[in-house]
Amino acid sequence: MTTHEEPAAEAVQRKERFGALPERIRPEDMVETRPAIQHDPDRDAYDPDAFAVRYGL
Repeated sequence: MTTHEEPAAEAVQRKERFGALPERIRPEDMVETRPAIQHDPDRDAYDPDAFAVRYGL
């Protein structure tokens, strides 16, 4: 046997559950920024002048 609540009671339950929207989230808070790879100091160690002196002259 199934029991049916009154339509007014269902409306009250719906209002309690869905009556208010959640707090707004700013777009800045939805994005996480971090480097794709870790910093490699050897990658930034290239010196074009030293390369030219060593291999070009």
